[in-house]
Amino acid sequence: MSDLSLYRNIGIFAHVDAGKTTTTERILKLTGKSHKIGEVHDGEATTDFMEQEAERGITIQSAAVSCFWGGSSNQWAKDKFRFNVIDTPGHVDFTVEVYRSLKVLDGGIGVFCGSGGVEPQSETNWRYANESKVARIIFVNKLDRTGASFYRVVDQIKNVLAAKPLVMVLPIGIEDNMTGVVDLLTRKAWVWDDSGQPENYEIQDVPADMVDDVEKYRAELIETAVEQDDEMMMEYLDGNEPSIEDLKKCIRKGTIELAFFPTYCGSAFKNKGVQLVLDAVVDYLPSPTEVPAQPEVDPEGNETGEFATVTPDGPLRALAFKIMDDQYGALTFTRIYSGKLEKGATVLNTFTGKTERVGRIVEMSADDRIELDGAQAGDIVALVGLKNVQTGHTLCDKDHPATLEPMVFPDPVISIAVAAKDKANAEKLGTAIGKMVKEDPTFIVETDQDSGETILKGMGELHLDIKVDILKRTHKVEVEVGKPQVAYRETITKRIEDSYTHKKQSGGSGQYGKIDYIIEPLDPEEGVDFEFESKVVGGNVPKEFWPAIEKGFKMSKDKGVLAGFPCLNFKVTLVDGAQHAVDSSAIAFEIAAKAAYRQSIPKAGPTLLEPIMKLDVFTPEDNVGDVIGDLNRRRGMIKEQDRTPTGIRVKADAPLSDMFGYIGDLRTMTSGRGQFSMEFSHYAACPKNVADEVIAEVKKREEEKNK
Repeated sequence: MSDLSLYRNIGIFAHVDAGKTTTTERILKLTGKSHKIGEVHDGEATTDFMEQEAERGITIQSAAVSCFWGGSSNQWAKDKFRFNVIDTPGHVDFTVEVYRSLKVLDGGIGVFCGSGGVEPQSETNWRYANESKVARIIFVNKLDRTGASFYRVVDQIKNVLAAKPLVMVLPIGIEDNMTGVVDLLTRKAWVWDDSGQPENYEIQDVPADMVDDVEKYRAELIETAVEQDDEMMMEYLDGNEPSIEDLKKCIRKGTIELAFFPTYCGSAFKNKGVQLVLDAVVDYLPSPTEVPAQPEVDPEGNETGEFATVTPDGPLRALAFKIMDDQYGALTFTRIYSGKLEKGATVLNTFTGKTERVGRIVEMSADDRIELDGAQAGDIVALVGLKNVQTGHTLCDKDHPATLEPMVFPDPVISIAVAAKDKANAEKLGTAIGKMVKEDPTFIVETDQDSGETILKGMGELHLDIKVDILKRTHKVEVEVGKPQVAYRETITKRIEDSYTHKKQSGGSGQYGKIDYIIEPLDPEEGVDFEFESKVVGGNVPKEFWPAIEKGFKMSKDKGVLAGFPCLNFKVTLVDGAQHAVDSSAIAFEIAAKAAYRQSIPKAGPTLLEPIMKLDVFTPEDNVGDVIGDLNRRRGMIKEQDRTPTGIRVKADAPLSDMFGYIGDLRTMTSGRGQFSMEFSHYAACPKNVADEVIAEVKKREEEKNK
């Protein structure tokens, strides 16, 4: 049985282009997993194995790799540490990959660009990691770049992320002159030669011009570390410096408790500084047994007070966190929290209530696989042969059922219509989309009942662009693609009191249900889409009919009265009503509620809401005027401008409907040097002229369908 204290389940996450995949490649080379370094810019990175990833030089889906580390000076050669590494995407359209990876990891490496610093997606990923309570170390990468500054990035981590970086190394030189780093604990300099080989380094004394800085930062490091141990702190205040081993224990404790984040630096591309990060993963990040146990929940999602303790001796508890389809069938990536899993075993899926047989268990190395006979608590493996398992489902021992806390995914904000070019492609389209929906919970597919069109919904233009590309290339389906459509919503602005009676009598038993109710707007800040309350006293509307009334309103809210978009942020209060001793039934009251919705919502000041995106635009200083002028034309609200060493970062809010095709316009304005990232922020009321246009467009489409 494997020793869980030698396991490290870690993820690498960062903003687009901060160097996550390159850092992963260096880890694979240093651990002996790969003998050739694959470069992202050559399209040869091990973990970027999709065609689309190699072409675009970005990571689209998270990839899992297992490798072993014996230490920078082979200090753990006897008991090598097993790293299960997940390389995650940085692009905002694929944040679901980061979210679901963090959910099953015990620790992480947050990579920041030495010149770009804390970028918008870094903030989102950091927030996800905070929510998942994942211990992290920080690697400030790309210090060989023009405009790089380790100290500026450390300040941004403090100020922008409100995090506490614990500086563990200082860079020797900067930009082109960066030769290595000084390890503050040992007061030794690691200096690499110009060969570009990660193993070609020497341990030297601290350069004379850095001695003062090293002593200053080392004192800060020790003061922060000893705060984790009262006895050691008293000793230190008495003038006794703790040993390096004792300091490491304190740093480990503080890292696991999220009190601070050990911070390293270097250049992954130039192979400088990565060994110290790998040693830090062992020294400071938790093993599977050192993180809080996963809470178990009941069918409604409420915590039961039970926990899946990480031990191979307990009943099986495993979470499926990713489904991936390839030529051999569906792979279910699974984190085992408790118990053991063997090939051929039968497990219970608590979401479906059905059992599944595990055909094969494989250890993933990007898109290669190694067959295993079994796996145990702490392992991240892929299971082959599961039929009805989806992301977030719990697999467990059928004699000891339990459900782990599920994952919650954001709603899509953009959609496109696709249609197969002919009948042969139409058959392939259904199969391909079925597989793709299983893989990605933020990719939603609906069929328009009237037109028969297939509607693809996703998190952004790039997200849907990649999906269409996968349809065409991976699944060989020829499709025609419509224009992107924005996911508008509707809401109400006025409180209204109303009454509705549903009466149908035509021989035999009839239907009767009368409801008096109040419909009023809810504050969007509260994040509640719909609320139902009954204040009926006495038996005018018997209690057993209340759920039917709630169901009637709930089902109706999916279709608003203005343009058929879902209606949000309103509350229905049932205040009175009437029933008939014979003719009243749950269905009669449900029909009454549906009709009441159609009757009252038009009187309650319905209004259209549009998705507002949070924008972060980088532009060279010369073009900032053009960029801001263009954002104003797109109804953007400029929030702030930050000067960086290489240009200006403009933060703004802008409606999604005006942001289509923005990347092309930005590149034109900035001669190809501008970049931007965009993520959903909130819904806001549409200006009347925009709302009128949208409603007219929807009506026009309806008329064309009906012809």
